[in-house]
Amino acid sequence: MAEDGDFVIDQGWDAYTDDHHAIWRTLFERQAKLLPGRACGEYLRGLEKLGVAADGIPDFERLSDILEPATGWRVVAVPGLVPDETFFRHLANRRFPATNWIRAPEQLDYLQEPDVFHDVLGHVPMLIHPVFADYMAAYGQGGLKAAGLGVLHHLARLYWYTVEFGLIRREEGLRIYGAGILSSRTESVYSLEDPAPQRLAFDLMRVMRTEYLIDRFQDTYFVVDGFDQLFEATGPDFTPLYRELEALADIAPDATAPGDRAVPIELAA
Repeated sequence: MAEDGDFVIDQGWDAYTDDHHAIWRTLFERQAKLLPGRACGEYLRGLEKLGVAADGIPDFERLSDILEPATGWRVVAVPGLVPDETFFRHLANRRFPATNWIRAPEQLDYLQEPDVFHDVLGHVPMLIHPVFADYMAAYGQGGLKAAGLGVLHHLARLYWYTVEFGLIRREEGLRIYGAGILSSRTESVYSLEDPAPQRLAFDLMRVMRTEYLIDRFQDTYFVVDGFDQLFEATGPDFTPLYRELEALADIAPDATAPGDRAVPIELAA
């Protein structure tokens, strides 16, 4: 159970209407056609193990009962975006705060705030992967520290460019693991196939210096070689890095910087 004041509510699964479940089915069926060959294998296997399917909005308790024995995580319902420190505290304690409402029919292709489809379809399947699950818990612990140091903007960029909009290199080509891409019909294609954005090899300091966009496709995606690389790069104490970052200029989302290593589009046929 979460602590009082952590914005946790009952999911209210019985209150979902046929229309709510129909919106989920529409969104799920669209992504089910797009993600094979685009999403990373770890995500697809997580989707299958959790039984996230087209029939309707999943019950968070059922998901948690599968997740917890595997990686110690549970999914808790919240009414929407929660304060930063609350969010970090949940992650640090292996609780993923998922919004319990679903978008309206006219919002199928764009939604500014995360809904249950983004949170469950996008985020939750990756939590069954042990290394990524550990990364998310470590991120929560780091977030609590960053909030205390007043450097949260740097750590927010790391979440954005990995958990939300991350790509991973595989033998068969680039694949998606970021929830913001996985839950988007159009960005699932754009992130891998469009020549416009930069795709850069992951570099921790570069990521934490890079501003990001919230209202359109990304100008830059960062590519990790594996989840072990991501976990190891973010394992050490960030306090010295924050001091260094404060002396460095931010980098615009579409800018290039010395030391950038471009990663070519390598989609499998």
